[in-house]
Amino acid sequence: MTEISCGIDFGTSNSSVAIANQGTITLTPVEGSHVTIPSALFFAQDGNIPSYGRTAVTMFFERREGRFMRSLKRVLGTSLMKQGTIVNGKLMKFDRIIALFLRNLKAKADAYTGHEIENVVMGRPVHFIDNDADADSRAEQELRDIARSVGFRNIEFQFEPIAAAFAHEVKITGEKLAIVADLGGGTSDFTVIRLSNQNIRKTDRTTDILANTGIRVGGNDFDKDLSLAAIMPEIGYKSTYGDKHLEVPLKPYHDLAEWSKVNFLYTPKIITQMRQLLNSSHDRKRFSRLLQVLEQERGHALLAVTEDTKIALTAQSQYNTPFDFLEEGLSIPIQREQFEEAIRYEVDKILDSVMQCLREAQVKKEDIDLVILTGGSTEVPLIQSEFKKLFPNAALADENKLSSVGLGLAYDSQNKYQYR
Repeated sequence: MTEISCGIDFGTSNSSVAIANQGTITLTPVEGSHVTIPSALFFAQDGNIPSYGRTAVTMFFERREGRFMRSLKRVLGTSLMKQGTIVNGKLMKFDRIIALFLRNLKAKADAYTGHEIENVVMGRPVHFIDNDADADSRAEQELRDIARSVGFRNIEFQFEPIAAAFAHEVKITGEKLAIVADLGGGTSDFTVIRLSNQNIRKTDRTTDILANTGIRVGGNDFDKDLSLAAIMPEIGYKSTYGDKHLEVPLKPYHDLAEWSKVNFLYTPKIITQMRQLLNSSHDRKRFSRLLQVLEQERGHALLAVTEDTKIALTAQSQYNTPFDFLEEGLSIPIQREQFEEAIRYEVDKILDSVMQCLREAQVKKEDIDLVILTGGSTEVPLIQSEFKKLFPNAALADENKLSSVGLGLAYDSQNKYQYR
């Protein structure tokens, strides 16, 4: 019998590792004492080994010379995997970049257990890519190949919402019909499943899983919507230029609002184009801020204040978003209502996917006994209120939002590798 296995939740925003060892499930410290780590890397210009997680974020915001990368999971299955990107003057493929991050996670797990772990269950969204089965299969295979390259011999996959359900199942008495909503940085996934603590050691849960649905919408999309609605106008978004009062190009703003695309904007060609537009801009003050962001490569700072604003608006109704990295003393007040209006379309898509999951499971919303919310985006008040409205009779479980998927993957690894 294999003694040790693990589950890895490689997330768009945060990642975690949990260990299954002789019936005990534990989260592994992956950055100091933290059991979660931001899915981020920083390649310093003066070194060969990247920094990870909070250290990477700190180095970037300290304006160290180098290349910062985040939201790498969203690259899986896309054409960017083959294209690669320039890191400190050299082309680097994304499979190597993701492998560096996963190798760091594995090293922490190996050191924690004192063993070379060979068995892993990797979490995956229900759909890496919406409405593209080939790209979805390609994304899983790419992640499988990367996991093998860092030293795992036996690699299985499990849908992230199912893993979250497994993590909560140990605390359930009796049997409950549950829906799991896993709202991460890049995807939102849903599972209707029958849960019972009598099922924990069942190796085949096919008959308990009634339906899975998912969409490529998550917290990063909320950030983008908020940015375009309330923040980008302060750097000239939708302003006009020239005698014909044409709207300025929107693509640079949309790319600035996505972690995975912002690095591609700092090119001489794009900066030259924006300088030319500034000469005939009708809002030179704000549009000049866009040029400042591009010239000083402050796109990630813009993304960071957007994310901070989103987080602040979960607890308060208004937040003064600071722009002092552009102009000393500059800030703009943003209301929670602005945020909720900006993300309404995405929230409706999430709710549509929830209803699709119920239809495919052939259950009514009144039949649901338990709603399990996991993933950082479930903190958003509008999400909380919509789920309570949709399932007024169900109990709501939302503890361990950032680590329940990792824990559940470890439970699943135990069933797949140790109890079979």
